[in-house]
Amino acid sequence: MLDAPYFISQYNSLKATTLGNRYITNAHIEPLLNSLSKQFSQTILGVSEAGLPIHGLQIGRGSKRILIWSQMHGNESTTTKALFDLFSYFELPDSKTLLEGCTLFIIPILNPDGAEAYTRLNGNQIDLNRDAKALTQSESKILRTAYEDFKPHFCFNMHGQRTIFSAGNTHNSAVLSFLSPSENEERSLTVTRQKSMEIIQVMNQALQPYLPNQIGRYDDGFNDSCVGDYFQSHGTPTILFEAGHFPEDYKREETRKYMALALISALDYVATNPVSGDAYKPYFDIPENGKLFYDVIVRNALLNPLTPKVFSDIGIQFTEVLVSGVVRFQPKVAFIGDLNDKLGHLELDANFKQVSHPDFEVLSEDYEIDFITIELTKISLFGNNNLI
Repeated sequence: MLDAPYFISQYNSLKATTLGNRYITNAHIEPLLNSLSKQFSQTILGVSEAGLPIHGLQIGRGSKRILIWSQMHGNESTTTKALFDLFSYFELPDSKTLLEGCTLFIIPILNPDGAEAYTRLNGNQIDLNRDAKALTQSESKILRTAYEDFKPHFCFNMHGQRTIFSAGNTHNSAVLSFLSPSENEERSLTVTRQKSMEIIQVMNQALQPYLPNQIGRYDDGFNDSCVGDYFQSHGTPTILFEAGHFPEDYKREETRKYMALALISALDYVATNPVSGDAYKPYFDIPENGKLFYDVIVRNALLNPLTPKVFSDIGIQFTEVLVSGVVRFQPKVAFIGDLNDKLGHLELDANFKQVSHPDFEVLSEDYEIDFITIELTKISLFGNNNLI
């Protein structure tokens, strides 16, 4: 049985430290793939639309087969980092029971073109998570072939989510979120969905001591063009994993650690328990994600000295930009108005003083700014995060 406290205490020794940026491509993972032990079998499943190889690897000898894929969206790399941390765990004696109970087939980067460009879409500007039925893209066909050949009992669909999400209507960001996708428009509570829910509630139990009230549940609206919904509707219990924002962790290194714990707890449970779906009900205790957060909120700001009695809040979101192989964060004014019902990962109170930027006469929505001035005081929008 997984010893979560021991895993957390040992995590730094397991971490694939060469994967430390948000920008993760084939060039970053291939040296690590080349150094994996012989207990992994590896193959090239095919090539992307731009001709980049798509790697697959298999490990384990158990009867329960689990298919895992990451970076279907090229700029969602946290789960890929967690997978390579997991590979280090597989070298420990602690993983013996897991690998005797399960066989894993893993695609660490399904969308290498999107990873290279640091975009959600693939090289043809197609969202692969809307191509499950049409199969218009080579990457989608490769995943479907892996699914049909491997015949998994479970699928783990690995993604990343924006900083806007809260764990329900709480003041906590959703550090990790999960979903048991629907199989139909009616969102029927089928046995297949219940099996996914059972595994999710086990992960939630393992994570709550470390992320209390910071786990969210995605909306389960049905779209059979999405891969998770498609596989679930074809009888394979599928789980959506979403890596979110841990406070002051824009590099998502803390999130990565807890994603690795989530993965190991799920795999350990599947390996050592019959997953019937009977223990699904605690899944619904996980709050559905809200959208309460901005990256920065400046409150009580005077924007225009010509209207000295009009005060506003300023909501700022970071846009991720790839610059010379490093992901930078560009603040943009997303909303000006009343944000009393919203939260900021960083909050500044202007105390009814004038807020401005030297490049603009009056701040407005969609302006890109790295700092503000409150009267004559220059204030960085990054707090202590040192993001740029």
